[in-house]
Amino acid sequence: MLQTRLRVLQADVMKMSSLMAEINRLRQLMNASAVVDDSVLVAEIIGVNPDPYLHEVVINKGAAVGVYPGQPVLDSNGLMGQVTQVEDLRARVLLITDNSHALPVQVLRNGVRGVLVGSGFLDELFLVNMPDTADVVQGDQLVSSGLGGRFPSGYPVAEVFQVDHDPGEAFASIRARPLAELTKSRHVLLVYRGDEKAKGGRRQAGGSP
Repeated sequence: MLQTRLRVLQADVMKMSSLMAEINRLRQLMNASAVVDDSVLVAEIIGVNPDPYLHEVVINKGAAVGVYPGQPVLDSNGLMGQVTQVEDLRARVLLITDNSHALPVQVLRNGVRGVLVGSGFLDELFLVNMPDTADVVQGDQLVSSGLGGRFPSGYPVAEVFQVDHDPGEAFASIRARPLAELTKSRHVLLVYRGDEKAKGGRRQAGGSP
């Protein structure tokens, strides 16, 4: 009897720990939404594409609340990706690490611009076509540049962890790690800008329209 009661209490403690961790993650997300200049909506990740060659998640918000293709998606640490397909009540999000994804960025330290592309691995990105003389060093933070109009400028994206210079190559080999917790985040922020606000986007503290 006592052993059964002990197991029940242990299960309750584990559940409480899980709930507290979830509350902390939501608090971090709300703190992040407070510094975003545009309107945002909280969504929950409800699925992950099982194809290892396609970095894609499914969220529980869709056209009914104004979600649109190309819409930026963030977690509390940085940019995660963009919406690619929209249904009425859910949408698909392509992560920035997918090898088909490209994102204009700039070095926060000095403004040097470049393009960050997915590597096909969830913990690695490539800063491509950077001249060998470009001022990019290990530890530099990369933020969205806003060029192309798809992503707002100034959002954290990645941190450079390796820069290689080959005397025989015109471009440096630069690798970075995404700042967003692509494999851990459960809740995300959908960012609305401009006239998209009028189509259903609005700042939410919870996630229900």
